[in-house]
Amino acid sequence: MPVAVVRFNLVAPGASPAALGARYRAALEMAAYADTHGVATVQTEEHHGAENNWLPSPFAFAGAVLGATDRLTVTVSAVIGPLHDPLRLAEDIAVLDLVSGGRLVTVAGIGYRPEEYARAGVDWSARGRLQDELLETLLSAWTGEEFAYRGRTVRVTPRPGTAPHPLLLVGGSSRAAARRAARLGLPFFPSAHLPELEAYYKERLVEYGTEGWVLMPPAETPLLHLAEDPDRVWAVYGEHFLHEARTYASWQSGGVRSAVRSAAVTVEELRAEGVYRVLTPDACVAWAPDSLVLHPLAGGMPVEEGRRSLRLLCEDVLPRLG
Repeated sequence: MPVAVVRFNLVAPGASPAALGARYRAALEMAAYADTHGVATVQTEEHHGAENNWLPSPFAFAGAVLGATDRLTVTVSAVIGPLHDPLRLAEDIAVLDLVSGGRLVTVAGIGYRPEEYARAGVDWSARGRLQDELLETLLSAWTGEEFAYRGRTVRVTPRPGTAPHPLLLVGGSSRAAARRAARLGLPFFPSAHLPELEAYYKERLVEYGTEGWVLMPPAETPLLHLAEDPDRVWAVYGEHFLHEARTYASWQSGGVRSAVRSAAVTVEELRAEGVYRVLTPDACVAWAPDSLVLHPLAGGMPVEEGRRSLRLLCEDVLPRLG
């Protein structure tokens, strides 16, 4: 049976605080429903200062999802590591690990938007050094023992429940990210299907004498929406998909590689491209890849349409695949 993932980034262009509040609460209700219908993971992410209200606080949202569910994991993919205080992040993840019984997964990247660094007052040119410090601090902090941090001795409590520490992966599409993961003995999560980077990471594991593994995205990782009539969804809601795709593409330089990056500039191009894919339940069952990533509220999608998509996954597709 494929692994079912539901993605939420809570994008909602022009939404009022009241509308955003309703949207967040609906996402929690959808997560609770997914939890009882075979969905394995809720995935969320982090971006700051976006006009379309892209989620900026993934761990707060992750905590709410974990509190509303009993079984599924929540993956923050990815946290922009250098924008966070290392000690506070260690505490937050430890508390969420304890609250959830180990159901939080963190993918730590360095981001690709200099404006997010400028907004936070963080030196873009220092991002590699800051990421190294963050990861090293998390691993030291979660031992519960004293350690040296910025010239002083500190200790972080509480200690997380997961041994040896909460699941932490290093994300990225560069050799620097692969080296960082291998040096620390952390699993590596490439941002796209990059077999050559996997090979490089494994070579560095041998060099550093560490152990690790790779969570490689498949060659195709479409963001799914399920509907009985895909033509209707593209006609009525295609602009929602396009808005999100264009926003995401505008943030990424030519050197950034992502599994869900789109080059489309029209709804028609986006549909033909396949990064966003609207399928009937029958077509989804016939396709049946190793993982299904449902994006029910993409680009400000109306909540009721998102709920319909999720119901089709949970009540039609997954039972047949199981």
